[in-house]
Amino acid sequence: MPIIESIEVCVARVPLEKVTYLSNRTVVDRHYGLVKVRSTDGVEGIGFCYVGNAAGEIFRVAVEQLLAPVLIGRDSLAVEGLWKDMYQEALLQGRMGTVMRALSALDIALWDLNARTARLPLHKYLGAVELDTVAAYASGGYYVDGKTAEHVGEEMAGYVELGFKAVKMKTGRWSPQGEESRVKAAREAIGPDVELMLDCNNGWIDTVQAMQYLRRIEQYDPYFIEEPFGPDDVESHARLAKLTRIPVATAEIGYGRWYHKHLLDMGAAAILQTDAAVCGGITEWKRIAAMAAGYGIQMCPHWFHDVHAPLVASTPNARYVEFFWDDQVLNFRRLLDRQLEQTKGRVVLHQTPGLGFNFDEAQVSKFGRWTKVGN
Repeated sequence: MPIIESIEVCVARVPLEKVTYLSNRTVVDRHYGLVKVRSTDGVEGIGFCYVGNAAGEIFRVAVEQLLAPVLIGRDSLAVEGLWKDMYQEALLQGRMGTVMRALSALDIALWDLNARTARLPLHKYLGAVELDTVAAYASGGYYVDGKTAEHVGEEMAGYVELGFKAVKMKTGRWSPQGEESRVKAAREAIGPDVELMLDCNNGWIDTVQAMQYLRRIEQYDPYFIEEPFGPDDVESHARLAKLTRIPVATAEIGYGRWYHKHLLDMGAAAILQTDAAVCGGITEWKRIAAMAAGYGIQMCPHWFHDVHAPLVASTPNARYVEFFWDDQVLNFRRLLDRQLEQTKGRVVLHQTPGLGFNFDEAQVSKFGRWTKVGN
């Protein structure tokens, strides 16, 4: 019986080459919450999440003072019960935000621990649909000073040359005319048969503004428009879905199955981008994916391809993994001892137990420090 013996926690602050978002917010580093959960069998599982670019220490407090005491001494295989008890313990402090992200990281670590104990790769432990590879899209197209529409087209074409059959770029920061030029350049560079995703990062205020852009962009046949509005403005997402033929994708920072059910009931999303390191971990992600299947909605999870590749591989209504080719945006890659590879636009799944990788402790020590709860 694998009993949880100790939990270690670290907040790693990893420098980033400046990235500017639609809101004109420039990010120069990212804070990642890392955990290691160890059992009395001597097996260790790891978990992680992104906690913004300020105040990452909230994550450490949430793990050490709130959630770890719920887990220590418990059977790691009681995942559903442990999730319920952690959620109940955090009811007042945060059913969303950093506390839920801390719960998510610990839940990921529990699944990793249990899969390693069973000596199975995570996608097989979960019940695989795909055994070897999963489809991915290359994510990029960020706003950088001096980056022209032609440069965006060249970047997207570069991903296609690497073998990707789907690519994603940012949109919405320039004028409607300017954004049309960026999307047009991308479409002309990649050709008609490559899927082109657009990410607005919560950038528009209402459907009137959104349609000023989308009426110009629809002709370039985007696969989806991602996060057109703030995450809590479900009604605007639903209205936009009726106004444009471009599928609306959202929920990358959605928390819990109840928020996702509201999205689905309102018809506010054709594609859910639910992030396991945000929504409540693998346990909650699986619940949300199963619920979405009942609505005929597909999953294209956001951000961490290292955890989402096995989830997509084990979920019938999941289509794409978001893949970051290098560490310029997803600088979390610097903290791992092994990277996922891709071939012909498909991520090659790890076949070693659990997630299939560990933290690179030499790198982690450059950016943060571990503290321990338990023996």
